[in-house]
Amino acid sequence: MLDKKQRALQLLGLARRAGKLTTGEEGVLKKIRTKKVKLVFVASDGSEATKKKFIDKCTSYQIDINCDFTKQELSSAIGTSRTIVAVDDLGFSKKMMMILK
Repeated sequence: MLDKKQRALQLLGLARRAGKLTTGEEGVLKKIRTKKVKLVFVASDGSEATKKKFIDKCTSYQIDINCDFTKQELSSAIGTSRTIVAVDDLGFSKKMMMILK
């Protein structure tokens, strides 16, 4: 049986293949400002400044944020080296939040 983190990461990979992710700081910030994302993942081992920036931004725009995964975990789930990943799709976001609660 897969644990919660593994299930969420598998779902993240699925969202990636479905074209429902935005990655990288600039793209994700733009999507947050236009409220086009529902859930943001920031790597737990990312820089403190980056984490603070995204936590503050997501809080002010009322977007869910998760810092439970390392850069390695996020990167292997989506097949690209990334510290910041945003989920554009409401269905995927809801399912991931349900799994991670």
